[in-house]
Amino acid sequence: MGERQEVKLLGTWYSPVVARAKIALRLKSSELLLKSNPVHKKVPVLIHNNKPILESLNIVEYIDETWNASGPSILPSHPHDRSQARF
Repeated sequence: MGERQEVKLLGTWYSPVVARAKIALRLKSSELLLKSNPVHKKVPVLIHNNKPILESLNIVEYIDETWNASGPSILPSHPHDRSQARF
């Protein structure tokens, strides 16, 4: 994914679930923009190409799958191991 894409992570700086999504973005070397979220009333929210993704684990999985060629894999490839990592 060489083209430049707009990515925004919406959340509060002190939230551990936002931190999880931020770590995933850093592992994939993606740029990060933090803003407030008046629309969904829920954080964190990742907005990629104007499409929102909610919930930190969903965001981490999305980041891992979308930028799979960049950086290390975040979740294990084996289904059982991946299910354990989701806890």
